[in-house]
Amino acid sequence: MKKDLIGPFFVTLQAANPTPVTELEYTSVFELLAAVLLSAQATDVGVNKATRKLFPVASTPEAILALGIEGLEGYIKTIGLFRGKARHLMETCCILAERHGGKVPRTREALEALPGVGRKTANVVLNVAFGEPTMAVDTHIFRVGNRTGLAPGKNPLEVEAALMKRVPGKYLVDAHHWLILLGRYVCVARTPKCWECAVSRYCDFRPKTPRP
Repeated sequence: MKKDLIGPFFVTLQAANPTPVTELEYTSVFELLAAVLLSAQATDVGVNKATRKLFPVASTPEAILALGIEGLEGYIKTIGLFRGKARHLMETCCILAERHGGKVPRTREALEALPGVGRKTANVVLNVAFGEPTMAVDTHIFRVGNRTGLAPGKNPLEVEAALMKRVPGKYLVDAHHWLILLGRYVCVARTPKCWECAVSRYCDFRPKTPRP
């Protein structure tokens, strides 16, 4: 994607969705962290289905710890890899309670020190909860970055670096959401829906897929 097309690309995405938000459901920073941790290799829909039952019962690190590992597993067993995620979430809650007063830290270093929290999860929390201009590169953003030519890269870190460099500053806080939604619903993996894509005119992908 040529540099002069990047501005119009994001102007169009912004016009279609001026205030984008995550599709994960949460009411606190801790709930967001827990939901993102649980969402690895799972859908937001599936995570929301589980947390709608979990969070009314346990919405703080202390309350999660009180459930015990088996109690927690009972709430999240419909999510893929739930046993490993339950263990990580329990360990994270223990650290939050013991070292951070039950609060979610605001630094990347402290977030990535939590079990089950990698760079992508930390970026989501920093962006969504604290409004920082980070780019959490999941499979959707990785695909969109490469397919459109906006931010080509061989791995998520390369795509993240390219996005941070190429996305205009005024769009950085929201760009993560726009690109995820574009990849999730329009620029899908197998047959991108170019015929209904608002930004197809700026995209490097050829040939454009026709309406079926």
